[in-house]
Amino acid sequence: MDNIILTIGIFLILAACIIAVTERLRSKRILDSIEKMLHMAMNGEFSTETFDEGRLSKLESELAAFLSSSSISAKNIKNERDKIKSLISDISHQTKTPISNLILYSELLENSELSGVDRANAEAIHAQAEKLRFLIDSLVKLSRLENRILALEPQETPLAPMLNEILHQFKEKAAAKNLKLELSETSASAALDEKWTHEALANIVDNAIKYTEKGGIKINVIPYEMFVRVDISDTGIGISEEEHAKIFKRFYRGSDVKQKEGVGIGLHLAREIISGEGGYIKLSSTPGEGSTFSVFLPR
Repeated sequence: MDNIILTIGIFLILAACIIAVTERLRSKRILDSIEKMLHMAMNGEFSTETFDEGRLSKLESELAAFLSSSSISAKNIKNERDKIKSLISDISHQTKTPISNLILYSELLENSELSGVDRANAEAIHAQAEKLRFLIDSLVKLSRLENRILALEPQETPLAPMLNEILHQFKEKAAAKNLKLELSETSASAALDEKWTHEALANIVDNAIKYTEKGGIKINVIPYEMFVRVDISDTGIGISEEEHAKIFKRFYRGSDVKQKEGVGIGLHLAREIISGEGGYIKLSSTPGEGSTFSVFLPR
């Protein structure tokens, strides 16, 4: 009797071991299959024809259907992005020549012998053509960034040469308004796309000069462990607290600056560039005293 009980016990233990091993192998097969599906999906190689659905568990079958749907969506998004890319290129190409011609003819008019009113009209045409060129260029850049047609390529870059270029770029514009334009010395580096970061910081400096009538603009660099902070401070009109979140919106212009030149796209473009590099922008400002835009660039 004892032998029978022992035999039954051993049999049950063996059966339990066999079941456990079988379940483990089955689970491993399912996990391996899922891992294979995910790997192929990430590489853009997924196809439902790769798998024999009759052999797969319900989970595998549902995951295969989901990945197939995702793959189709990804292809549709790519096709739409290609269409947008082509459209942006066409807009950029087709508008470049007419705008250049407008500027050229307006300059020819300005250089000819015109009466006071006619000269003022020619100068107004020239100014509006330049504004149109700036707007088209900015919208094309913004569209390329927002639709990921143009990829930012951050790499470790010293800040001093780029900031000195910006200083040189706006030196005459600041001097025309009797404003000081200063840059503190720095040896800091950050992970950035130099061309586009130059564009972002230049837009902020340009705004600072535009809305400052006395005093000046100072650029200061403060390195931290994870970021490098670039402060662009001015002694301009300042920005009210309720407008802090609005000024980065596309085409937004505050009620106090509507009489100034501009289209309200520079700060929006700057934020898109900096956030695309993994950084961010903070604003501190007091109306009537000035503003500081702090640009945090990843190290």
